Amino acid sequence: MKNSIIADTGFWYALLNEDDHFHRKAVTALNQIDSPLCCTWPVITETSYLLQSRIGQKQACAFLAAYDAGLYQIYDLTAVHMQRIVILMEKYADLPMDLADASLVILAEEFGHGRILSTDQRDFKTYRWKNHKPFQNLLLPDC
Repeated sequence: MKNSIIADTGFWYALLNEDDHFHRKAVTALNQIDSPLCCTWPVITETSYLLQSRIGQKQACAFLAAYDAGLYQIYDLTAVHMQRIVILMEKYADLPMDLADASLVILAEEFGHGRILSTDQRDFKTYRWKNHKPFQNLLLPDC
């Protein structure tokens, strides 16, 4: 799993929403990446909610079914991660950082890299994993 690319909610939403500004970039990025994708349960929950509430049940189910099709892996956070999540959310309270984003910082720290697919240019340009290492946004590399 450590060679996986971290996938954020914005990437999943853009991938499944043909009207999204970043849809083409998301499709192109998915086709160019040869590493597995990985996210966390908070990202899955957030993505499912956004897809269902903004586009429809069909897209939410397609996203969830993509797991069984092997499109992504799920990293299981444990109780050990909770203290670090709280520290991160307090540190970035001015943005603010939500649980899904905090879980992806944990993922970067566990994987030892910050390669991510995200439409969230501001936050993932600001967040640091291991307190000082920046993320590398593979979806929007020039931002």
